[in-house]
Amino acid sequence: MHFELSDEQITIQNAIRDFAREEIVPHVLEYDENKQFPAHLIAKMGELGLLGVFFPEEYGGAGMGYAEYAIILEEISAADPSIGLTVAAHNSLGSNHIFMFGSDAQRRRFMPRLTSGETLAAWALTEPGGGSDAFGLKTTARKVGDHWILNGSKTFITNPNYADYTVVMARTNPEKGKAGISAFVVEKGTPGYSVGAPMNKLGMRASDTAELFFEDCAVPEANLLGKEGEGYFNSLRILDGGRISIAAMSVGVARGAFEHAVRYAQERSAFGKQIAQFQAIKIKIADMATKIDAARLLVFRAAALKDQGKEPILEATMAKLFASEVAMEVSNEAVQIFGGYGFIKEYPVEKYYRDAKLGTIGEGTSEILRLVIARDVVKKYALLEAETA
Repeated sequence: MHFELSDEQITIQNAIRDFAREEIVPHVLEYDENKQFPAHLIAKMGELGLLGVFFPEEYGGAGMGYAEYAIILEEISAADPSIGLTVAAHNSLGSNHIFMFGSDAQRRRFMPRLTSGETLAAWALTEPGGGSDAFGLKTTARKVGDHWILNGSKTFITNPNYADYTVVMARTNPEKGKAGISAFVVEKGTPGYSVGAPMNKLGMRASDTAELFFEDCAVPEANLLGKEGEGYFNSLRILDGGRISIAAMSVGVARGAFEHAVRYAQERSAFGKQIAQFQAIKIKIADMATKIDAARLLVFRAAALKDQGKEPILEATMAKLFASEVAMEVSNEAVQIFGGYGFIKEYPVEKYYRDAKLGTIGEGTSEILRLVIARDVVKKYALLEAETA
């Protein structure tokens, strides 16, 4: 087991940290206040390999692993979690679904534009009224000739206004339940497909989030991803990898808030000394630092298993649950350390506090993740007892 980054990983970390400080940090408040998606960064992130992190070079990807991916997401999210969310949704969800379950022809058609930053990818599963029952889909797709006709809507979708390709889950055979769900690549400009205006959100306001609408939207048969009826099962595998990305993003949120709080505690004086010298503040800082490190280790464990070709469902779920709740706790304490100034938008920690909340909701709420963890742990111990009986 290795607990230190390699020289190559440190080089990647420093490069992304420099990019974030130069290109993102000076504009964070502006993006947040104006709900402004920084579209000009897409091409720059493509050049750095941030939009094809773990995809092979033959498709224009950077050919890195999930450990490097976690490092990248933490660095970007420590600067602005909104940008981290954009990168996470593009890599882990939309692009990854095409790469993992698309045909070679589909990969060669779609992936180079996605990995280069020519466009973004979106991934559409959640529907209005669906919530945690994400696979209670009402969007349908019926076969007519050499096209599938989609009707329905999706909500809380990341990147759709800037994505030329959106992976959409729809029911192709309602009688088969979960085995009757399929995935399609819907291209921007397809008649019958429209994207709503960006939603006005609590946090992650520089990230593009919108509703999607399908009205007799004709998608070519060639845009079916995988086999008909495999969409549900393939989506589960996509979500497992996606949870690693949200966990890494949450570590970045926590670290960003923490670093601002520590600096402020050394600058702010009260009763004749720095507030960092007060025992109450020291205890907060110690707890914050420890929880961030614990969350990061969980993320790296899940990432390492993923890089070994394993499917770390339990480990990724634990990492996402713990890291997202740590982000909430740390950002809350950061606001507390700032006191009244923590409540003011001109100071950075209130934004981390708002941004952190998404981590406990997106890609599985904390409540659902606890059920997933409990199910897997109980199953694991039941198998152990059966083997030793």
